[in-house]
Amino acid sequence: MRKYWDHSGEAAGQGARATRPVPSLLKIGKVEIAPATVLAPMAGVTDTVFRRFIRNLGGCGLIMTEFTSADGVLRAKDKKAKRYLHFYEDEHPISAQLFGSNPQVMAEAARMVEGLGFDLVDLNLGCPAKKVVKCNGGSGLLRDLPAIRRIFEAVRAAVRIPFTVKFRAGWNDQEIVCVELARMAEDCGLCAVALHARTREQGYSGEARWDWIGAVNDAVKIPVIGNGDIRTPEDACAMIAETGCDAVMIGRTAPSNPWIFRQIQQYCAWISNARVGTGASPVQVERSSTYDQPTESDRYQMIRTYFEMLIEEELPDAVGKMKQFASWFTHGVPGGASLRKAIYESKSAAEILAKVEEFFEARLCGAGAPSTSSGQALARQG
Repeated sequence: MRKYWDHSGEAAGQGARATRPVPSLLKIGKVEIAPATVLAPMAGVTDTVFRRFIRNLGGCGLIMTEFTSADGVLRAKDKKAKRYLHFYEDEHPISAQLFGSNPQVMAEAARMVEGLGFDLVDLNLGCPAKKVVKCNGGSGLLRDLPAIRRIFEAVRAAVRIPFTVKFRAGWNDQEIVCVELARMAEDCGLCAVALHARTREQGYSGEARWDWIGAVNDAVKIPVIGNGDIRTPEDACAMIAETGCDAVMIGRTAPSNPWIFRQIQQYCAWISNARVGTGASPVQVERSSTYDQPTESDRYQMIRTYFEMLIEEELPDAVGKMKQFASWFTHGVPGGASLRKAIYESKSAAEILAKVEEFFEARLCGAGAPSTSSGQALARQG
């Protein structure tokens, strides 16, 4: 039986989902996000290399750092925090995400973030990791709304840049606080809220409840960013149509399909053009949707480009990052298992890059030179 919040694909006999283009522009304070798409902060993923990689592929309006400990930011010798908050000029607009439970520490860390030149600062109330929750950080604070209010007030008073929050719907299905929390954020002067429509108890399992995003959107006037289960451009437009949210945030889909933001932009442009030209209904448009699908050559260029960027950045964990991303980047590549095995067995970054080139050049041999259809988008900047 189809649950009322089931948004995954088409229900039997009910046809395609409603669809509405993702807005081409969102203003958070004075910061313009164009288009209204956001790369979610992800620990171990959204470092400066991946952020610039996504930015260069096109279509992403706002990028965010890995979530960073406010306590670590204040410790002058915390190299990890410094690395998390390192960014380049071509990453603007960019938001720094902080987590912590002490209002004064959070406020001082936010001041430092503002001083570093970030466009926005964001509070993490969504991380479900036990070690974070144990310290009353991330989603651990969802059971203490008065403590969250104190953090909201302290940080808002400390900085002039836009202050936002990303949170989960609640601790579990019996403790849903998303609407109350969003109203409190608005009351405390925050500029936008982002809801990952799962509970802390769910982690990343089950299905995101988009109806919670709709409820938050109905409750506040500040921008609402929806997050959860956006795997395709159709999903992004369905979320906008079903919830009325102002922007979409994409997390785990981005590493496996880095083109997702550009595809959303293409799909939205196609919807708009189709409606203007034919007066097609949303359902008719969705059934004949179109956007670029990366070729095997494009995927080769993408993997090689990202790995080369990692090497150039001289990250201490470049080899580990390559192995981590190999499983995502080779998803859907014929024979990808053998490439992953070769990458996992390699000892150095140079050896990994050589294995990638050897694998794809063998596959593409005789099919002409690798496609450069993504050339400009894949070009490294700075």
